[in-house]
Amino acid sequence: MVTTAAAAPAQGGATETSYAFAQQPRAVSNRQKYRNPEQATPGSTGDRLAVNIMWDRRVVRGNTYAAQVLPATAVPDPVKMQMDAEKRKISELRKRQKARQIQKPATPDPVAGRKHMDVQTENFLEEISDRPVEVEVDTQTDAFMDRPPSPLFIPMKTGVDQETQIYEGDLFDFDFEVEPILQVMVGKTLEQSLMEVLEEEELANMRAHQDEFDQIRAAELAEAQRMEEAERRRFEEKERRLAQERERVANERSVARKVAAQGFAHRYVGDVVANVFGSLEQTGFFYDPLVKEIEDVFMPWLLGGVSSNIQAMHDAERTVDASIQAALQAQEDNCRRVEEERLRKIADAKRLKEEAEAAAAAAA
Repeated sequence: MVTTAAAAPAQGGATETSYAFAQQPRAVSNRQKYRNPEQATPGSTGDRLAVNIMWDRRVVRGNTYAAQVLPATAVPDPVKMQMDAEKRKISELRKRQKARQIQKPATPDPVAGRKHMDVQTENFLEEISDRPVEVEVDTQTDAFMDRPPSPLFIPMKTGVDQETQIYEGDLFDFDFEVEPILQVMVGKTLEQSLMEVLEEEELANMRAHQDEFDQIRAAELAEAQRMEEAERRRFEEKERRLAQERERVANERSVARKVAAQGFAHRYVGDVVANVFGSLEQTGFFYDPLVKEIEDVFMPWLLGGVSSNIQAMHDAERTVDASIQAALQAQEDNCRRVEEERLRKIADAKRLKEEAEAAAAAAA
């Protein structure tokens, strides 16, 4: 049965296209019209999982536009992972050691003068060799023949033949049958479009509400910062005033102590000045200016001049010694250079003489 339908022209001047559906004829299966209540009860788990998507684990619960907050345990701790790996290694090592301990004991070593050998303990002995016995056998097969084609399988005829006459439009009317399908498709499309529009409007309202909330939060944050800044300035002003007051009190206390000390010093020093001058004169504090000038000015100047003259004499001697040494070194270099030049000339003369003798011997 072949069915062909022409699609409606698309909007915007699109080209007309045709829809064609073709299927091989097949027998109609005897499917039940209603579900058997004994096979799957409405309260069973399988039926609930089959018809309700809320029981599907692949469906995400909650809103789809909020951030997915993962729990703290979702992120693996590297330290804990390393400790678990070390524990697994230790357990595996213990298992291997335990397996080695419970292994079957091996054969003891042979005694002196003997050795172990592999023997057959089966009921039937067979000769063991590195290479099996080989026998050559010849045979000749017939020439290949073409395989005849397989006959067409025709199942055996069963039942009783019946016939009927079906005219066009008796079983299927495309215009009539396609109308409910189109209604469902158009309805579903309109419903889905309406849902998408409503969802877009809801998202837009949520974004506007979020923006408004962000603005209010920003204003509250700015107001809180302003209040904190004002409180900080008041606290700093309070601390500054307290520091000034402490400094003023400390200055007044210091001035009072100085005034008291000055009065006590005047009363105490009045009788001490005469005694102090007398003791200073007895200890030689009041000295002769001429003697002081000779000891502090003249003698250091005299010693400095003598030491500078002696240092100049030493510098002159070092300069003369350096000049003499440089002259001797230059004379030694000239003598060495003259000696090397003389030795080179002797060697060149000797070489030329040997070459002349060799040329004469070659010519003879």
